[in-house]
Amino acid sequence: MHYQRTERGRSEHTLRAYGGDVDSLLIHAVTEGNVALSDVDLASLRRWLGQQSAEGLSRSTLARRTATVRSFMSWAQREGLLAVDPALRLRAPQRGKSLPAVLQQQQLRRLMDDLLAAAETLEPLPLRDLAMVELLYGTGIRVGELAGLDVLDINRERRTIKVLGKGNKERTVPFGVPADRAVARWLELGRPKLVQPHSSAALFLGQRGGRIDQRTVRTVVDRLLGKLGDTSATGPHTLRHTAATHLLDGGADLRAVQEILGHSSLATTQLYTHVSVERLRESYRTAHPRA
Repeated sequence: MHYQRTERGRSEHTLRAYGGDVDSLLIHAVTEGNVALSDVDLASLRRWLGQQSAEGLSRSTLARRTATVRSFMSWAQREGLLAVDPALRLRAPQRGKSLPAVLQQQQLRRLMDDLLAAAETLEPLPLRDLAMVELLYGTGIRVGELAGLDVLDINRERRTIKVLGKGNKERTVPFGVPADRAVARWLELGRPKLVQPHSSAALFLGQRGGRIDQRTVRTVVDRLLGKLGDTSATGPHTLRHTAATHLLDGGADLRAVQEILGHSSLATTQLYTHVSVERLRESYRTAHPRA
């Protein structure tokens, strides 16, 4: 774990998943009668993945676990714990190509209207929730990136935020006037009512004044999406997907969207071009008399 944290720059969320995956493998190895790590062979690794597939784990989870084991076994060989890496020929199952959930613009307007109405009370939590959602949609940042923001990461003069993303990579992301207005009201009227001596420099605070956690953000977004009543989408990542899709629908350059989202690979960003094409097809099927 020290190697993953310090040399690979993994986030705490990734480290927890990594630790759980390795624990699962080692428990499986023990149940098969292996007493040492060197007793684990390729067949045993394949049986471990096959067992999890039979239990109904998703392809994406199996792919992540495969990557974890390959990384773990490679590290063990480098450290002299293994003479041969048994995971060299371990293949990850192909990921499914399901498209992410995306809100229509009218759905997003309704969601924002609800937030704006609640914020008119000038109570700190509605002001905070409005600012969080405006930033999530306005910038396309991840929920962990939002929770990690400090007050000084916001440059209101240039309307940009400084984000620390995956692999501790820093990037600057622009945001628009509605997000700027919401953040300004939160900083002026909301945050001072929640701030405590232990609040440090965190931009968004929980009810007790500490830095907001990702679970609270998810709860807020899930409640708002549930109120819409005409979408099955859940979680803050829906706003990230929606931001990316709306940018591409509006003619944004693919590489610019890649930079905004902080994707290391352009192939990841290209998923949203498929979303846009599918939305275009759906509009055609709905509107054209000979579709």
